[in-house]
Amino acid sequence: MQRNVLEYLEQAVLNHPEKIIFGDVKEELSCQDFMALSKRTGTALSRELQGYRRRPVAVLCDRSIWPLIAFFGTVYSGNFYVPIDRQMPLGRVAAMLETLRPEAIVGQRQDERILEQLSGWGKRYFLEELLENSADEELLEGIRREALDTDPLYAIFTSGSTGVPKGVLVSHRSVIDLADQFQEEFGFTQECVFGNQAPFDFDVSVKDIYSTLKSGACMYVIPKTMFSFPAKLIDYMNEKKITSVIWAVSAMRILENLDVLSQKKPLYLKHIMFSGETMPIKVLNYWRKHLPDPIYVNLYGPTEITCNCTFFKVEGEFQEGELLPIGRPFKNTGILLLDGSRQVNEPGVLGEICVRGSCLALGYYNNREKTEEAFCQNPTNVSYPEKIYRTGDLGKYDGEGRLVFVSRKDHQIKHQGHRIELGEIEAAASSLACLEACVCLYDRGREVICLFYQARNPCDKEILRELGKKLPRYMLPGRLEYMRQLPLNKNGKIDRTELTKKV
Repeated sequence: MQRNVLEYLEQAVLNHPEKIIFGDVKEELSCQDFMALSKRTGTALSRELQGYRRRPVAVLCDRSIWPLIAFFGTVYSGNFYVPIDRQMPLGRVAAMLETLRPEAIVGQRQDERILEQLSGWGKRYFLEELLENSADEELLEGIRREALDTDPLYAIFTSGSTGVPKGVLVSHRSVIDLADQFQEEFGFTQECVFGNQAPFDFDVSVKDIYSTLKSGACMYVIPKTMFSFPAKLIDYMNEKKITSVIWAVSAMRILENLDVLSQKKPLYLKHIMFSGETMPIKVLNYWRKHLPDPIYVNLYGPTEITCNCTFFKVEGEFQEGELLPIGRPFKNTGILLLDGSRQVNEPGVLGEICVRGSCLALGYYNNREKTEEAFCQNPTNVSYPEKIYRTGDLGKYDGEGRLVFVSRKDHQIKHQGHRIELGEIEAAASSLACLEACVCLYDRGREVICLFYQARNPCDKEILRELGKKLPRYMLPGRLEYMRQLPLNKNGKIDRTELTKKV
């Protein structure tokens, strides 16, 4: 029985020690070299932390392979890592560290000024100095003997409704379950080369890292700047022979908006997987038109259930305006659609998407109240304790029994006496040829539906004319706001919080 994700790395070293496992634009590391550096870091951290176990270690991250060494060094030390973007505003970092109270903060030499600003939040270390130590195999073996598969592996912070970020704490068992299911469902092998787009403090990157380790594959970190120069991005993907991408929808939308694939194509792609936001059908159809051979997979799930709980392998044609299914659950994962405490099974009937199984996170670190609110007893089971996670997302089954995401619960409004899903308006607007992207919000004070849209030029009249053919009059936006570029958050999603300030 596997108890620890380090077993993936150690197996990869046994199978092909010289093979490149992680790389970026500047350097590459073989399996054996990566493990050796991780063990040296783990030995040093264990000694510095004087035997502390299962405690948080914050790691400042950039778009290189070096934070990965700090991650796995932390795991070898018997603790769990917390990725923190080095470019994040200091105020938000302080809020995260206030929740964490970490035993250590690890950065690189380039982070010296940032580490100085974080004095008082834990012991601070340069990764370069930790790597000066030798690995103590006896010490590391002793740590491993005490390890459980329910021990925490990492915490990733998400936005909190009160403005205080919440640290989602995930165990080894949940990530092992994720990596095993991904390999089985999608056929990842040691021949795969993953192109990592997501920052390390965004849970999409977890799929890249651990699918690489589980399959004995290879992963290259793609610089964020390359998405501003897509021709260079395609060249880099072809240079590294990238076969598999698990990207945010916004990253795929950038290439569609600029019509990059009609000029230059990635030559080696076999898996194109996406998540984070609803995939506009016109973006999906663009990719499938220019790259018809790869498998396309729509992934769904929040951070609290270890990245993804359902998937849909795209087959057949979808028309603009249709909702792309999120499919069916992975094995060893249960999905419930709940209307209050009643389970919904009928096609077309809305319910809150709830999840059960090994994929559930341990909860929110140092936040029992929010944990008990979101991770609660399954109301359909009165016979024994069984936790479910309430996602806050509304879904329904289509006529073929496939799960479809409709909207967030808090995106359902009552307008002019009608109950309206803002996601339905977004889906209709996203199908319009004149729009590149859009977000629908509701001004509750003025009782006005607002559509923020990105396009080459303002096109209010065209939008209202075309939406009038798709939606009843009471669902048409009462306010249209043109933006040449919708704001994005650091994870590449459209920043709804920022747009809400403009309502």
